[in-house]
Amino acid sequence: MTQAARIRTGGGDDGDGDGSSGGGGGKEIPQHAGVPLLGSLFDLKSDSLGTYLRAMHAHGDVVRITAGPPGLRAEMHCVFSAEGAHQVLGSEAANFRKDNHFYQEIRDSFGNGLLTSQDEDYLRQRRLVQPLFTKRRVDGYAGAVVAETEVTLAAWEQAPDGTVELSHEMMRLALRAVARILFGTDVEATIDVVDRCFPVITEYTMRRGYSPVTIPRDWPTPGNRRAAAAVNELYRVCDAIVAERRSGTAPQGEDLLSLLAAATNAEDGELDATELRDQMLIFLLAGHESTATSLAFALHLLACHPEIQTRARDEVNGALGDRTPDATDLDRLPYLTRVLKEAMRLYPAAPVTGRRAVAASEIDGHTIPAGADVMLAPWVTHRHPRYWPDPERFDPDRFTPEAEATRPRYAYFPFGGGPRACIGQHFSMLESVMVLAMLLRVYEFDAVDTDLEVAAGISLRIAGTARCRIRRVDSPPAPRR
Repeated sequence: MTQAARIRTGGGDDGDGDGSSGGGGGKEIPQHAGVPLLGSLFDLKSDSLGTYLRAMHAHGDVVRITAGPPGLRAEMHCVFSAEGAHQVLGSEAANFRKDNHFYQEIRDSFGNGLLTSQDEDYLRQRRLVQPLFTKRRVDGYAGAVVAETEVTLAAWEQAPDGTVELSHEMMRLALRAVARILFGTDVEATIDVVDRCFPVITEYTMRRGYSPVTIPRDWPTPGNRRAAAAVNELYRVCDAIVAERRSGTAPQGEDLLSLLAAATNAEDGELDATELRDQMLIFLLAGHESTATSLAFALHLLACHPEIQTRARDEVNGALGDRTPDATDLDRLPYLTRVLKEAMRLYPAAPVTGRRAVAASEIDGHTIPAGADVMLAPWVTHRHPRYWPDPERFDPDRFTPEAEATRPRYAYFPFGGGPRACIGQHFSMLESVMVLAMLLRVYEFDAVDTDLEVAAGISLRIAGTARCRIRRVDSPPAPRR
């Protein structure tokens, strides 16, 4: 299953309607055209993100998409407007639950942590974990980000032909940073296992999550056995570290796992060993893949737009001089922050997200029936021409305070929203801006791959390569051939 889309950076709008669904209550939800018997199955498999975007331009803000043969058919009620996203994630969040098939597959692979838990389990976990994600606490993680970025900068001195592949490099950097924050001194014992096992598990989870029919996980097929081996190896490493932290023999540190193990309150008690492991796995999943996605695309876009890259570098040099950045520098880098936000608009790490309706609800004049699978698509809403003129154009100044004040809250929601908004969004922004600042101060970037193929899985990823030529800012320009 490829679910890929080829995106040209700096292109024009790929649709010519305003996407409006109009007014009037209880209207019939338009269905996106597919093929007889199978609906949009092949379109979703070959280009899911493009299919959602075309559906919005053809039919409006609420569209029904079906996929699969009769009897095994999946039916999605897609909601593309900012106002609809607000209802699903915010004002009516209790009516739209994480009860769908895709979230169940994530639970089965990565446990019942904050990303997947619900009801009292979620509220209890959130109360225990929230104190570890205050701004003051998160700012204290900046040192780990600086250390891992310096490792990357040193490695790039030996880059073959002066070329780096952004997807791989940012995935490795983000993984090492979040592992260092989570595990502290145990980072080297875990990084190779996570690096080896996560791709196997995420690919397996994605494939099952998008399939209308799945076989039981305990059937001894090659795919099941390969995924089970990866899950078991990952669980063993995490369980051993948790056991050490809970035994009291390991020195108490400031790493996130030690703080999680010590988290307690009178109402909620503490996290048991399984809950600690589940939180670790969710933090690893969400904490490195999403940040790596944002960093890779931000650097790619800067490499394709040298004038914006120069402006961002000038801001970094003016704010930092020769010193190492820290958490207080985030406010001193407003343009670089806008660059990151615009990259996350065009390439949201979570390009689609789903819920299941408990009771019937009216959205944008259409009735969503009880039990319906509801699909939100930041990939589409972030390109909605009602909110974003010339939506495919890379323009960081869309995120000046004045411009942001003109748009609805949910025209842009890369971290979700409402009571289930990502708990780590401040850390993700802090880490990403610091990494970009450190890389831009040392290197200039020139895109080798200008057209990127992207794929929608648990998070957005680059399906091909995103290579850049790098040159030290203090080096003379390479001679032109």
